[in-house]
Amino acid sequence: MRKPELAAAIADRTGMTREKANEVIAAFTDQVSSAAARGEDVSLIGFGTFNIRSREARSGRNPQTGASIRIPASKTVGFKAGKALKDAVQ
Repeated sequence: MRKPELAAAIADRTGMTREKANEVIAAFTDQVSSAAARGEDVSLIGFGTFNIRSREARSGRNPQTGASIRIPASKTVGFKAGKALKDAVQ
């Protein structure tokens, strides 16, 4: 499901316009992004938790040349599904 399809589904379920549903989705994603930038977790009970995960620096290999490279430490966003989402998938 892509963003326009999600907006259409939300609009159909709630009775709001597709434009308003798009605004709601944009506001949600903006807030999750802002919280992640601040290093905060976002927990939606039953759905899941977005959190920041740290990756240690490590060595790797360039697949084209086979040369060893150093991959720097980084941060990434992780998602852990909640119980209700896990149950819905199974």
